[in-house]
Amino acid sequence: MTTDRRTFLKAGAALLAGGAANVSYSANSLERNADAVLRNATEAGDVPGVVAMATTRDGTIYEGGFGQRVLGQNIAMTPDTVVWIASMTKALTATAAMQLVEQGKLDLDSPATRWVPDLAGTRVLEGWDDDGNPRLRAPKRAITLRHLLTHTAGFAYEIWSPDVAHYQQVTGVPGIGSCKNAALKTPLMFDPGDRWEYGINIDWAGKMVEAVSGQSLGYYLQENLLGPLGMNSTAFRISPAMRARMAKVHARGDDGTLKPIDFEIVPADFEMGGGGLYSTAGDYIQYVRMILNRGKGNGNRVLKPETVDLMSRNAMGDLKVTLLKTNMPALSADAEFFPGMPKSWGLSFMINDEQAPTGRTAGSLAWAGLANTFFWIDPQKGVAGVYLTQVLPFVDVKALPLFFEWEKSIYQSMA
Repeated sequence: MTTDRRTFLKAGAALLAGGAANVSYSANSLERNADAVLRNATEAGDVPGVVAMATTRDGTIYEGGFGQRVLGQNIAMTPDTVVWIASMTKALTATAAMQLVEQGKLDLDSPATRWVPDLAGTRVLEGWDDDGNPRLRAPKRAITLRHLLTHTAGFAYEIWSPDVAHYQQVTGVPGIGSCKNAALKTPLMFDPGDRWEYGINIDWAGKMVEAVSGQSLGYYLQENLLGPLGMNSTAFRISPAMRARMAKVHARGDDGTLKPIDFEIVPADFEMGGGGLYSTAGDYIQYVRMILNRGKGNGNRVLKPETVDLMSRNAMGDLKVTLLKTNMPALSADAEFFPGMPKSWGLSFMINDEQAPTGRTAGSLAWAGLANTFFWIDPQKGVAGVYLTQVLPFVDVKALPLFFEWEKSIYQSMA
């Protein structure tokens, strides 16, 4: 470890000691344990490369990068490495929407067709006729922004929904990764508000941001969130400077080995608010710290404290987050965080309703990206973390346990 990094971590120790009430902290323990967790995993070949950062309300307390950006190229994974953060995009898009709710330009419970008329044609899939064609009907109630931000509108992803995949096959509707407007034309799997199911909801929320602001989603985010927070390496379109620091996605084969693949999300008809951003750990830690600080980051206020409080509590009543049963094993295993533990959803974060085995407090916020990128925010203990690797399938057999082990090492340094 370099002297600069030791100084950085010692400064982090002071920040944590002063930034979270009733919490003591061991810098040496954090450095030793967290580094060992990540280093051992990359040396064992569990993941090609990983970057992780942890923060309190006052500043970063840990950063580590281990392994390679691309297996076989011997280029180190570093905190400024650019990765596809996939569905970690959702929290940023939701934040943009909530800024407009604050301004009275959107609201959570009016029909979303007020701003995005294309939603008026959405139908519920009831089943399939004898010829394999979809049977559709009108929804019983209108879709709202609240439904979209809580994944209760009825939309799903083909990765976890055989019906969506079959609908795409028989109708020629492209997958959401195409960033084509036609990809948003999949039917609802149920009536809005009836249950939770993960899907293309936040892409529609991004469309609402564009409709109200008159700007592309990327431009709006840059002007109102990314720029103010100093997130200068976060974008839908990869700049030359970002590309020079990019890690590749790696696919895990049936034999457990990892190989880099050619994969990139390229904006076409729209910028994918549900999963299209590229970013770095250093950038995303600015966002989670802003949430810890109830809307203020990098010296700028981007949300009101009461808006962050609203986003951070259950927004879907008695409904609960459920298992995502894979329909495409190459892209995702069966996915559920902390199986058996009740989980709710805010605007737009997963909320663990009980304390997690990692040490994460009940009521903490979290989500993830398809290539095994993860974050969590613990407002009660005043700590948050970002973990980035580039591996498929989602909730990979090695990458997800590594995230939890690293998160646990952060909490073990706190008493």
